[in-house]
Amino acid sequence: MVDINELRQAQQLEAMKKHLLGKAVTKEALERLGRVRTVNPDLAGQAELYILQIYSQGKLKGPVTDPQMKDVLRVLAERKGISIRRK
Repeated sequence: MVDINELRQAQQLEAMKKHLLGKAVTKEALERLGRVRTVNPDLAGQAELYILQIYSQGKLKGPVTDPQMKDVLRVLAERKGISIRRK
């Protein structure tokens, strides 16, 4: 049985995460992350956590751009042994 308070809390956390990601990454990088999420939700989740961590630590000089997002995704994919094919 699902507790309504837990469900609300999870929804609030997700909304807060989306809000912070909106500040931490550019629109293009956020779109790329969304496309990656449809194919590989685990990789997208890891990228989100990484970006939110460095954002909360104040290590970002500006929002993460699309080329930077590609680099983050590439590094995380290499750690997991995931191959990325480009068309």
